Amino acid sequence: MPSPTVIRAENVSKKYVISHLAKQQTLRDAMHHGLRLVWRRLRWNARLNREEFWALKDVSFEVKQGEVLGIIGRNGAGKSTLLKILSRITEPTTGRISINGRVASLLEVGTGFHPELTGRENIFLNGAILGMSRAEVRAKFDEIVTFAEIDQFIDTPVKRYSSGMYVRLAFAVAAHLEPEILIVDEVLAVGDTAFQRKCLGRMEQISASTGRTILIVSHQMTVIQRLARHCLLLERGRPRYFGVTGTAVQVYSANGNGGGGVFFDVTRTPRAFRGSGEAHIRSLRFDQETPHFDSGKPLCFVLSCTAVKNLPRSRVSLTIFAGDSAPVASGFSPECFDLRAGPPQTIRITIPSSPLAPGRYFCGVALGSGQPATGHRDYDVVLETLHFEVLPLENELGVATAWPQNWGHVILPEVRVEDI
Repeated sequence: MPSPTVIRAENVSKKYVISHLAKQQTLRDAMHHGLRLVWRRLRWNARLNREEFWALKDVSFEVKQGEVLGIIGRNGAGKSTLLKILSRITEPTTGRISINGRVASLLEVGTGFHPELTGRENIFLNGAILGMSRAEVRAKFDEIVTFAEIDQFIDTPVKRYSSGMYVRLAFAVAAHLEPEILIVDEVLAVGDTAFQRKCLGRMEQISASTGRTILIVSHQMTVIQRLARHCLLLERGRPRYFGVTGTAVQVYSANGNGGGGVFFDVTRTPRAFRGSGEAHIRSLRFDQETPHFDSGKPLCFVLSCTAVKNLPRSRVSLTIFAGDSAPVASGFSPECFDLRAGPPQTIRITIPSSPLAPGRYFCGVALGSGQPATGHRDYDVVLETLHFEVLPLENELGVATAWPQNWGHVILPEVRVEDI
């Protein structure tokens, strides 16, 4: 029997009106400016200097009971606006939303908390908002406090909590008070790595064991791919794609978002040319459909290039940069190959075992001859091509292994210890 639909959005749009008024320094300036606007409106029937902005336009989708729906898109794509409409914080300008079930939302730090109340009091307050009795909340209370790791501060007003404590308690309340629908925005990025892993595990448990529905917004494609089977991609307030998560991530990445695409066409990208010009790099792509790789597994690229003349004993070099543009690893191809003048030539580049820690990177590529120790000549260099993401490996229980950011970007291949 098919699962019932719990959320249905039909041509949902949201319009905001933005006023462009000059900043007034004094009360006299403000009054003078206001009178001028009124006079212009009365005499010429002129519109005030206002602009209509559609944060969402004609968004339609359905979510079945027990599904996890990922919502992705660039900043300003309308993701948070959509979640606020679904959470009934704001109304759509046009269109219709139908929701069947109790909704718990975690849209920003401290959503639904009263700052003057203690953590204990806010747990019971949120339970009452969700329609739960005190007995029901009391039965979950110890589990919530343990999950949030705030035992020592449970009777402290939440206005004195740090942002991390706020998030831990807010998520624990939303995840344990059994709403039929859980809506989570990027707010979990405030938490530390260990807590984020705990939250992901809890959301997987909620969806798999209780049949509750989850909507999650994140810029971390690893999170979206791990949790959601279906995904909604928004672009400038409009739905770009709604369907299988893998396809949505590919479409999103192919537009240069969220870690880059799988293909980089050098000939269509403005750049400062470097090198002797004896050969030209035309394109670089991954030898797979997505820009996501498992840590420790091979990295494979396909390079297309042309040569002005025959260039024997040529080499390829790669440099990997972290997201902050710091170089973290470089290497030359030990084998030489011959570049031939004429039509484009295709070369496969493979790093058999990636030493990169989980994180986001991009690569630079160069064609040339020789080696740094004996003298090297570059034919062509492109410093920023493909962006990609290295994913953490999972242990035998299916849990991703942690790699703290302050441990660096390169994993040592082997660390031996012996008693001497």
